[in-house]
This record gives sequence, structure tokens and C-alpha cells, in this order.
Amino acid sequence: MAQSKHNLSEGTEEPTLVAGGARRTIMLSLMLTSFIPLLVVGYSMYAYLMPLLDHTRRVRDLPWLQALLAFTGLLMAVGGLLIWDLTRTLGKRPERVPALEAPTPGSPPASAGGEDVDSLLHSFSRMLAPIEQQASAIDRYAVRLDTAYKELESTNARLKEFSFKDEVTGLYNRRFFSIRLEEEVSRYRRFNHPVSVVLLDLDGFKSVNDDLGHPAGDETLRGMAEILLRHSRGINVICRYGGDEFAILLVETSKAGARLYADRIRYVLSRSTFKHSDRVTAHFGRAGLPDGKAAGAEDLFRQAEESLRATRREPEGKRAKLTGSDDRQPDLGGW
Repeated sequence: MAQSKHNLSEGTEEPTLVAGGARRTIMLSLMLTSFIPLLVVGYSMYAYLMPLLDHTRRVRDLPWLQALLAFTGLLMAVGGLLIWDLTRTLGKRPERVPALEAPTPGSPPASAGGEDVDSLLHSFSRMLAPIEQQASAIDRYAVRLDTAYKELESTNARLKEFSFKDEVTGLYNRRFFSIRLEEEVSRYRRFNHPVSVVLLDLDGFKSVNDDLGHPAGDETLRGMAEILLRHSRGINVICRYGGDEFAILLVETSKAGARLYADRIRYVLSRSTFKHSDRVTAHFGRAGLPDGKAAGAEDLFRQAEESLRATRREPEGKRAKLTGSDDRQPDLGGW
């Protein structure tokens, strides 16, 4: 009888110990799966979502945020493992009850431990529901953050492209042309790949603006841009250098190839009709490597400008300008 009482006393003390350990485990699990992730989400919202909505603030890189979210996910996994282990342990406790001695007649049924286990399991179920909701909210926030970051990158790319484009013609501007010219001259120095520059200056453009108005002048510039784009290779860089002057960077093209290109544009321009019905003529200047003696990008462009000025100083019959008197189309090979 004494041994039975001793066993019963042990049976009544063990649920208390388990309940105390369960409470500690529950608190630790809640810290790992609920409180810490909420802190991380709050800080992430403050540090990264606000700069994405305000373009005046500089956006920082995200690798360390990804590492922080990964570490938080690891903590949540540990908390979930603790809850799973505790649930598995408590789920096995009713199996140990039959191992105890049968209660004596007249004693109350030993069902208090099972009720405690059911109560704990019910509490776990209620705690897991908000945790799952918080995890789903974190996933949705991560998706929104990634979408906002991609939209910001796309916006920055468009802004960068607009900063390199001419507003009237849609061609590249002088800034972009200078950058690409430096790159191609550097490539020529390293690999000895030829590169050439052609300058094109429209004749009488000021009179078009004065007589027909600036809208007609803009239409003339756009028409010239369309001709250059239509009759140039995709690797060439075409820009409106300023006013009525266009600059074309011919990649993998020698000075002789630049002359063929200028002849092609001159021929096409002679047979092109603009909206104002006036004929448009142009002068050309060209320079190239390795045919030229330019030491750098600025020297190469300066040689092209000197060639353009020399063309303007030539007599009428020798100018490299469009006269429309030659009906033969130049043999341009790959052009």
C-alpha cells in the first residue's frame, strides 16, 4: 500500500514538472517564432521600404537584409522544432498512465494528467494559428519588397536611358557619344580594332527654322535621324551632337569604310523628301583609326571636325555635299 501511494505521489508530481518545463519551452518558442520575426519585419519596413518609396534617399544593397531574414527563418525553424518536440512528448504521456498501478477501489480516476495534456495541445493549436499568419505576412512582405526593388531598378534604368537621349530626335546625345568614343578608342589600343567617326552638318537649317518655324526644323531633324538609323548597322552609335550637327561612331570600320558610309547617306539624302518639301543638303567630315594619327578620343574627334571644316572651304564643285547630280548609287558592300 505504501508503495502504491508512493507511485501515486510520483504520478501527481510529474505533470507539474512537465507543465513547468512546457511553459518555459512555450515562452522560448514564442520568442523565436513570433516576437523576434516581428522586430525584424518592423526594422526592415523602416530601413528599406521607406527609401524605396522616396527616390531622394539612396537605396542600399540588400545582401545583409537577406542574411538577416535567413537567420530569422532559422530561429523560427528552431522554435517550430521545440514546439513539435514538446507536442510529441506530451502526446506520448497518456501511454505511460497504464504502466502505473491500478488505483485502489474508491479512489478518483486518474484522468487529470490527460486533461492537462489536452489543454496544452489546445493551447498549442491556438498559438500556432497566429504564428502561421505572421509567417504568411512575412512572405507577402518579402514579395512586395522584391517587387518594389525591381520596379526601382527598372525606373533607374529608364532614367539613365533618358539622360543619354536627345529629346527631339530620340538619338543618343553628346554625353553618351563621348563615353562610347572613349571605349572604342581604348578597344583599338588593346586589340587594334578599327574605329571611325563621321560628322554630318545640315546646310541651311537656320533658314528652315526662320522661314518655316521651329516645328518644321524639328521635323527635319527627326527625318534626318530616321535616315541615319535606317541605313546604319546596329552596332554603330548615332547621336545628335548639337544643333543641326550629327555624329556617327562607326565600330569596326576604317576611314575608307567611313567614306563609303558618308557616300551612302549622301545618296539616300538626295532622294529623300521632307514634310516642308525643301531639299536638304549636308556636309560631311570623317576620321578613323588606324588610318589617322590620333592619340586619343579627343584627337580623333578633332580630326573629324577639321575634315568637316575643310569640306566647307572647298569650291562648290569639290565639296563633299549633296548636289543631287549623281544618279549612281555608290557600291557600299556590307553597308
